[in-house]
Amino acid sequence: MFLFYFFILYFVTVFVLKSFRVWTKNKVNPLTITKGKDAHGYNGKVFSCILLIELLVVSIYAFIPNWLVFLLPIWYLEQDTLIYIGWGLIVSSLLFVWLAQFNMKESWRIGIDEVNKTELVTGGLFTFSRNPVFLGIVTTNIGLFLIVPNAISLLILAVTIVTLNTQIRLEEEFLAKEFGSKYSQYKNEVRRWITIKFN
Repeated sequence: MFLFYFFILYFVTVFVLKSFRVWTKNKVNPLTITKGKDAHGYNGKVFSCILLIELLVVSIYAFIPNWLVFLLPIWYLEQDTLIYIGWGLIVSSLLFVWLAQFNMKESWRIGIDEVNKTELVTGGLFTFSRNPVFLGIVTTNIGLFLIVPNAISLLILAVTIVTLNTQIRLEEEFLAKEFGSKYSQYKNEVRRWITIKFN
């Protein structure tokens, strides 16, 4: 049952609370996923479906575990060690996303904002990853898969990776137009997912 409450906390703090703070401070709606039929709008719909399916999986796990058999469990991965690793991943990823959101400050957006100008964030966690929030979300879904290893949680992980990679490319195209050479330099210095620096 704790997994269910954790994911409610995750959703509220990551997607709702930070967005509400940006809106109340600047009167800017950070939810900029369109409802159109373009790639941006399609990606938003897919990600919304992922969240609903994820909620369904953790609800079954918490409240009706007898139904887990219908999710096609991967029984040989149902090990205590992997469950502990999974919990470590989802808890640390939540802290990671919180820190990334803190680094973004008022530039936090869910999607591409073509109306309200934002700053190009390159400090904090963005020194090591151009997409630390997305990295945290992928890590969360890896953790979920290790805690509840089945065909549906694996599908959630796979679709999340594809969807976020698509979103990243859309955002990169936008940022290149918005910030020009400044973004090009940042892009050359920091990798899309993670950069290991030794100095």
